[in-house]
Amino acid sequence: MASVCRILIFSICFGLLTDELYAANLISSSNRIQEIEVGVIVDMGSWVGKTIHACISMAISDFYESNSHYATRTVLHVRDSHGRPLGVLSAAVDLLENIKVHAIIGLETFLEDKFLAILTEKAKIPILSFAPSVASPNEFPYIVKIRSDEATQFDGIASTVKSFEWNDVVLIYEEYTKNERKTIPHWVESFEGKNIHISYRSVISFSSKDNEILKELHKIMTLDTKIYVVHMSLSLASRLLVNAKRLGMVKDEYVWIITDKAMNSVHSMDFDVIDSLQGALGFKANIAESSKLRNITSRWRREYQYENPKMVSKKLPVVGIRAYDTMQALAEAVERVEILNAKDQVAGLRSSFLHSHGGMLLLHELSQVRFEGLSGEFELGDGKLYPEEFNLVNVQDNEEKRMGVWTTKDGSFRELNSSVCSFNPSKDSNAFTCRKGYRIIPRGSLLQTMGRKKLRIGVPVKPSFKELVDVRYDPQTNATIISGYCIDVFETAIKALRHELLYEFVPIPNGSYDDYAQQVYLQTYDAVVGDITITSDRSQYVDFTLPFTELGVGMVARLNDKDPWFFLKPLSGPLWIVSASSFILTGFVVWLIEHPINDEFQGSKASQIGTIVWFAASTLVYAHREKLKSNISKFVVGVWLFVVLILTSSYTANLSSLLTLQRITLVKGDSIGAKSFVQGFTVSNLNFQDNMVMPYSSPERYNEALRRGSKKGGVGAIIDEIPYIKLFLAKYPHDYAMIDSQETTNGFAFVSVLLP
Repeated sequence: MASVCRILIFSICFGLLTDELYAANLISSSNRIQEIEVGVIVDMGSWVGKTIHACISMAISDFYESNSHYATRTVLHVRDSHGRPLGVLSAAVDLLENIKVHAIIGLETFLEDKFLAILTEKAKIPILSFAPSVASPNEFPYIVKIRSDEATQFDGIASTVKSFEWNDVVLIYEEYTKNERKTIPHWVESFEGKNIHISYRSVISFSSKDNEILKELHKIMTLDTKIYVVHMSLSLASRLLVNAKRLGMVKDEYVWIITDKAMNSVHSMDFDVIDSLQGALGFKANIAESSKLRNITSRWRREYQYENPKMVSKKLPVVGIRAYDTMQALAEAVERVEILNAKDQVAGLRSSFLHSHGGMLLLHELSQVRFEGLSGEFELGDGKLYPEEFNLVNVQDNEEKRMGVWTTKDGSFRELNSSVCSFNPSKDSNAFTCRKGYRIIPRGSLLQTMGRKKLRIGVPVKPSFKELVDVRYDPQTNATIISGYCIDVFETAIKALRHELLYEFVPIPNGSYDDYAQQVYLQTYDAVVGDITITSDRSQYVDFTLPFTELGVGMVARLNDKDPWFFLKPLSGPLWIVSASSFILTGFVVWLIEHPINDEFQGSKASQIGTIVWFAASTLVYAHREKLKSNISKFVVGVWLFVVLILTSSYTANLSSLLTLQRITLVKGDSIGAKSFVQGFTVSNLNFQDNMVMPYSSPERYNEALRRGSKKGGVGAIIDEIPYIKLFLAKYPHDYAMIDSQETTNGFAFVSVLLP
C-alpha cells in the first residue's frame, strides 16, 4: 500500500513539473516574445506630463534591460491630451479602437479620471492614474491611483496643526468640480476630529487672474487667524504665493502649510516661487535617498532641465518617482499574466494575452506586485498606492529641511534629529526652531498671541453687592479668594476659548470705575473684570466686551403694609352697604312674587327666610337652583344678575390694582436714593432738586432708607441699574417692587485694551 502511494505522489509531481517546464519553454522561446500595447495619455505641454513621460520611458528601458529573458515587451503609445479632458477622452478612444491597448497610464486631474472611468468600465482595462482622489476603489474598480489617499494626508496635516497647538486655520483650495468636492468633507472631518476650527474657506479658481487672487488675499488678511492651509495644483499655488509675498503675507506672523498636491513638485518651481515659500511648511511623500534614485535623477535632469533652464530642481519630483515605479510594476504584472496564459495553453485553454477576464486578471496581478522601488517598498492594493509615511518639511534657502515624519500606520509624528529641528513646542513659546535660527511663530489669532504671557486681570474690591464681585482674604490658607457672578462669567468665557489663556486676578482696593478703566488704558492691568458699566466716555480709551447683564436703570419703591381687611378695600364702605342691602332686597322681592305660586318658596318661616338669603347669595356666583315661575320675578333676577356682573368685575379690577401699583406709595416731593454713578448719569436729567437726591450704595442702606421714608429722613424710591435692583429685590422680595425701568445704560462688561 505504501509503494502505491509513493508511485501516485511521484506521478502527480512529475506531471506538474512537466507542465511548468513546458510553459517555461513556451515563454523562453525567442519567437514567442509578445508585445503588449499600453497607452500613455499626458499633457506634454506641462512639466508634470513631461516628467511622467520621461520617467515611464526610463522605467521600461531599465526593466527589460534587467529582465531580458521575459516573454513580454510592453510597447508604449503616447498621446498628448493638451491639458483638455476632451482631449484625454479622444486619445483613449483612439488607443482602444485602433491600437487595442491593454492598459492606460497617465491622467492628472479629477475630470480626466471621471471621463475615462466610465469608458473603461465598458472596455474593462485598468487605468493607472496620477490624479488625486478620495473616492472609494469600489466606485471605479478599474482605476488604480498612483498617489496616496488624500483623506490620509488630511489627518496628518490636522495632527501637524494640533502638534503646534494652533486651533484655528484658514483653508485655501482650488475651485473643484462636483466630483472633486468630495474632498472637502474629509478636510472638515479631519480638523474637527482634532478640535481645530476652520475660520474661513477661500475658494480660488484655476482661471482666476492676479487681481482676483489679490482681492481674495486682502480679504484673508483681515482675519485674526494667520495659519493658512493651501490645497491646490502647483501652477495655482505658485501664483497664490507670489501674490501673497507682494502683500507681505510671508512674514513671521503668517504660517503657510502646503499639501503634497503642490509640495511634491516644489522643486520644479522657478526662483520667484521658491523664494515666496521661504519659511513655509510642506507635506509630501517620504522617499529615502538611494544610489539608484540619484542615478535616475541625474538622467532625468540631463533630459528635462536642459529644456527648462529656469527650474531650480535638484531632485526628481515625487510624481516622476511614482511613474517610474508604476511602469515597472505594470511590466511585471504583464509578465505574470503571460505566464498564467502559458499555463492555460498547456491546459488547452485560449492563449490570447487578455481573454474575457483579462483586464480583471491584470488588475489582480498588479495588486500582488511588491518590490523595492525608487520610492521604497512599492505596493498597489485596493486600487491605490500604499505609502507608509509623509514628510513635514520647512522650506529654507531654496531647500527643504525635514522636521518630522507622519506615519500613517500609527497616525502620529516621530521627531527627527534635534540638530535639524526642535519639533516639540516649549512651554514659553509655541514656535519651532530650525537650523540657521529660522523661526515660525504660530499666531493663529490675537488671543493666541496673548496666551504666551500671563495677563493681569484687575478685580475691584467692593464693600457691597458681593454677589457680583467678592474679594476676601482667607487667614487659614493665606490666600485671597475672588468669587462672584462676574468672575464666574469671565472664567466660563475663558474656558470656551479655543486657545489657552494664562491670567491672574489682581485686587484693586481703591478707586472709582472711571479709575479702573484709566488703569487699563495706562496698561497697569491687561483687563478689569467686575460690575463696570459701558459708557461712551470710557469707550474712548478702552474697549468693552459684549454686555453680560440686563441693560438700563429702574426705580424701586416700598409696598404698603399688609392689612387683614385688605380684601374689602376694592369697594368703598357705602358701596358695600348698598350692595348687601340690594342682595337682601332682591331676595325678598323674588320671594314676595313667587311665594303664592311656587312651592319652593313656601314652608316654615325659618325655611322661607333661609330661602330668601340663600337665593340672594347664590346669584353672586350664578348658582341659584330655585325655579322661577313668574315672569316678573325672572325680570327682577335678570336685572340683578347684570348688577352683580358689574360689581364683581369692578371688584376684581380694583383688587388687582391694589395688589400691584397701588400698594406702592410714592408721594410727590419724596426724596430719591441713587448710587453716585446713576445720580450723575440719569437722575440729573429728571429735574430733581439736589436736596431731594440722596446717595446710597448697598442693599442694606437701600432697605433702611426706604423703611424710614422721606418724612423720617429716608427716601421714597431708589433709582439704580437693573442688576443692582434685582439683587436688592431678591433679598427683600415681599417689601419692595420695581415700578419702572428704562434702557438708558448699556449693561456690565469687561474692560480691556487688548480686544480686537
